[in-house]
Amino acid sequence: MLPRFCRPAQFAPFQGMGRLEHRWLNMKTDEPLIVARELSRVYRMGGAEVVGVDSISLDILAGELVVLKGNSGSGKSTLLALLAGLDQPTHGQLQVAGHDLRQATPAQLTRYRRQVVGMVFQSFNLLPTLTVLENVALPALLAGRSYPSVQHSARELLGWLGLDARHDHLPSQLSGGEMQRTAIARALINDPAIILADEPTGNLDTHNSHIVVELLVDLNRRQGRTVIIATHSSLADRHATVEIRLQDGAIVSKIPE
Repeated sequence: MLPRFCRPAQFAPFQGMGRLEHRWLNMKTDEPLIVARELSRVYRMGGAEVVGVDSISLDILAGELVVLKGNSGSGKSTLLALLAGLDQPTHGQLQVAGHDLRQATPAQLTRYRRQVVGMVFQSFNLLPTLTVLENVALPALLAGRSYPSVQHSARELLGWLGLDARHDHLPSQLSGGEMQRTAIARALINDPAIILADEPTGNLDTHNSHIVVELLVDLNRRQGRTVIIATHSSLADRHATVEIRLQDGAIVSKIPE
């Protein structure tokens, strides 16, 4: 069950967090949100080639909750990095929300990351010299939103996540669960259609792991956001609409097929 500060009655903390109808989704409503065809990412290390993602083809519909499973080195994080526009494919095609990520320019990828996706990382990736409020507000300020609007949104998100008393704290003054909730607020500040979570419970205890997974599930179920979680944990398995298992960079199983 969600903790008191995350119960469904308190969801949708501000108007921009309703059911998604994003104008910047460059696609028809009946098209898959994510389309990959023979998608590969190959890294060159000295004279050797290391395959991170190996000829993956898949379709993911809008509103899915996808769980990526596999051992360390299976390609989960590499695939998320490609979907996030943090890296680009070596071969193949990748379309996300109508954006061609294989052919995108650096400027286009920057806009895509600011508008389409929100990332949640295992190591939180909070800037240590910024306060909680500043960490959450930063992506929206970089996207050109006005400070009063951003501050209002950030405060409401933090309040919804039970962090009202932490606005002026530095990350070093937070618990692991508080840092990950701050990271989720930061991922949501630009109202993305897609949430990508890379081992979001990897550095958390059992109690906080359940809280984080329930938050991600609620974002999917109540708001229609597409959520993709790369994880070793089984906590999200029963909520998944799609489960994909990777090995050596390739898909070895997908449920449903």
